[in-house]
Amino acid sequence: MNEIVAVVDDEADLRELLRTSLAREGFRVREHARGAAFLASLAGELPDAVVLDVMLPDMDGMEVCRRLRRAPRGATLPVIMLTARVAEGDRVLGLELGADDYVTKPFSPKELAARVRAVLRRSRREPSAAASGAATVAVGGISIDRDAHTVTVAGRRIEPTAAEFRLLDLLASRAGQVMTRERILDGLWGDDKSVTDRSVDVHIRHLREKLGAEGARIVNVRGVGYKLEP
Repeated sequence: MNEIVAVVDDEADLRELLRTSLAREGFRVREHARGAAFLASLAGELPDAVVLDVMLPDMDGMEVCRRLRRAPRGATLPVIMLTARVAEGDRVLGLELGADDYVTKPFSPKELAARVRAVLRRSRREPSAAASGAATVAVGGISIDRDAHTVTVAGRRIEPTAAEFRLLDLLASRAGQVMTRERILDGLWGDDKSVTDRSVDVHIRHLREKLGAEGARIVNVRGVGYKLEP
């Protein structure tokens, strides 16, 4: 069955363009003109990825992304923010709220389709599997179940995004070892140049917050990268 992409944008012409171009690439498209309508749709069949415009008439895309990440069923959905804003601060804010990628207008429909495929591919990758064949790995009070794709902290389940899960899994598989930002980028995102060093820092900050006291195990080695203290 073709993967489903939810397109959330109030411009009918743009939705039509995205529907046509994404369908040509083999995706099924669901259209939403309002953020609230999209969030309500999550009670039904979930999409595989979301293309979310920042400027919406009822609530901005940043707020939609924030609410999506707070919802258990939306915590790990790959999200691409779509906006005319080009400032780095806007991009970082989108990443801080849990977006996986950020595309500015004007854009090439083919490029956007490639970005959708990239976030879907990244959401399925388990980069640390080669380092350890174990289905679960525990570091301190943190337990990662790779088969169930879940993380618990002192017995309490948290909801990391797909990128945060892969990042934690990668660090945990090499607990005690310092990983440079470049190694993290290569291990998690490969040749996808849309992801930057700053993206790693943003995901680390979010991960620490979700881990609570256990987040202190993620140590910043100044000028080098990060490690997870065993």
